[in-house]
Amino acid sequence: MKFLFILDPLDSLKAYKDTSVAMMRAAQARGHQVSFCEQSDLYSKGRVLAKAGRLSLADNDEDWYRAHKKESAALPEFDAVLMRKDPPFDLEYVTSTWLLSAAVREGARVYNAPDAIRDHNEKLAIAEFARFAPPTLVTRETAKLQAFIDEHRDAVLKRLDVMGGENVFRVRVDDPNRNVIVETISQGGRRTTMAQRYLPQIVEGDKRVLLIDGKAVPHCLARIPKAGESRGNLAAGALGVAQPLSARHREIAAALGPVLSKRGLLLVGLDVIGDFLTEVNVTSPTCFREIQDQTGFDVSGLFIQALETKVNER
Repeated sequence: MKFLFILDPLDSLKAYKDTSVAMMRAAQARGHQVSFCEQSDLYSKGRVLAKAGRLSLADNDEDWYRAHKKESAALPEFDAVLMRKDPPFDLEYVTSTWLLSAAVREGARVYNAPDAIRDHNEKLAIAEFARFAPPTLVTRETAKLQAFIDEHRDAVLKRLDVMGGENVFRVRVDDPNRNVIVETISQGGRRTTMAQRYLPQIVEGDKRVLLIDGKAVPHCLARIPKAGESRGNLAAGALGVAQPLSARHREIAAALGPVLSKRGLLLVGLDVIGDFLTEVNVTSPTCFREIQDQTGFDVSGLFIQALETKVNER
């Protein structure tokens, strides 16, 4: 099969831990042809095309690819197109999903489904599954944010369009910087912000639970904040420790998995702190390599098998 991966610039990918690289290596190992392009390579000229190039992958993380010349190709020419561009989910990202939705109408198979990516903001998506979520507020009004902090005494504020722990603040009721944090993150009431009750179980890790075609991978990755931090993000220096799924993880996965899979979300990363669902990641979920390296479980192979099944269903 021919797979096209839409990626960040190749030289920006850290092969020793990058999930997209792990996916592409697994695809190549199973005999598939791997091609790549960047977001800027997508365009429309009567139909949706991409300036894409073949990619040959090696196991050496320091010298992991050979890129071949890019040529224009219509997206339906590939057996599957995988959108693996990292956030921010800005207007350019939305534009890419519009182009990919048009490509789907032309016959392309795109994963995750671009319509579903647009419909599932990674922070706001928990609202649909509120029974699993902690107390949460989403608003632009600074007075409402302040009242939420007063009510819960300890809260986490975050923007809706970033990743990796960027623009995430823990705010206690007596924090001397409380007002400036609220004003800054909400841009004085011009920017919608999410507030959640602070969950002290974060010290045990922000657990990434992976769903592949609606089914949970049997191991999660606990991202344990470094000393003095409250953000469980690998990009913020957290330590990743693979662990078996808990009963609560399986309960959440069983409830969300079939719903999200039916919407075209082949790969989803659920973030769970303690017993609470805090995010539903659908743009470019990660943590394959950390789980594979620590447990030996072939997450990448399982994903490519699921992708093959999806392609063969059509």
